[in-house]
Amino acid sequence: MAWLQLHYPCEQSQVELIEETLLALGAYSVSLTDAADEPLFEPPPGATPLWQQMVVTALFTADTDQDALLLQLAEQVGDLPQGLHLEPLEDKPWERAWMDDFHPMQFGQRLWIVPSWTEAPDPSAVNLRLDPGLAFGTGTHETTSLCLTWLEGLDLTGKTVLDFGCGSGVLAIAALLLGAKKVYACDIDPQALLATRENAKLNGVEQRLHCMQPEALPQQQYQVVVANILAEPLVELAPQLLNYCQPNGVFGLSGILLDQAQSVRHAYEASATLKPDTHLGEWVLVQGQRKDT
Repeated sequence: MAWLQLHYPCEQSQVELIEETLLALGAYSVSLTDAADEPLFEPPPGATPLWQQMVVTALFTADTDQDALLLQLAEQVGDLPQGLHLEPLEDKPWERAWMDDFHPMQFGQRLWIVPSWTEAPDPSAVNLRLDPGLAFGTGTHETTSLCLTWLEGLDLTGKTVLDFGCGSGVLAIAALLLGAKKVYACDIDPQALLATRENAKLNGVEQRLHCMQPEALPQQQYQVVVANILAEPLVELAPQLLNYCQPNGVFGLSGILLDQAQSVRHAYEASATLKPDTHLGEWVLVQGQRKDT
């Protein structure tokens, strides 16, 4: 089935009206995208992330009368904005189209992230099979890449690891495949926990992975702590994350922009020996070892 796509640029304050109007006019779906290249990070649970300048994109059947659609839209919302346009859209399975751009990726010397639908380039390597589903974390983002490379460079044999903010579970599962004895993975998003469990099964490590929301974490210490979230919560959670890291244990923190690194380092430096940051693009990994005292 072919489709007609309508792109409507608008301000954040107009989104609800535009979205409801397009659905009332027969749109099969409505999606929101950034119109101004404004960074937007993972929101807290229950929150709806919105940019200031947005494009509302609606999907209609190909036989929709374009002139009538635009006329009805103008009657409902007023003058139509500059930049509004319609375009035909060929039929394809859009819900999985992103798979075309997700290819095997290598991290460090021996770790590969391999999409579940492709062959491993190096069968003798440590191959992590991944189907991200609806959760964040494939290895394509710089922050995930920084954490994977950091984990690959550690000796995880027999270690207990905490993955705080696990997303699709890629870091937790990588740690297990790299030799960790046990990994605890937590996330505030139930969809992330579901994806993590499914990916753990895909890699045969579900028996050594404990997956839960943060408040359910056991009050124990871990030899390795990795947290790929955002700079502000990393600062706020510094006492908690440091307490999870056992004396002489190591931690890696990412989701940090270059100009945020110093504030994160400051939050941890009193209780840890920090190593030089690792950079990838505009992102940073802050790493260190918790002090013995």
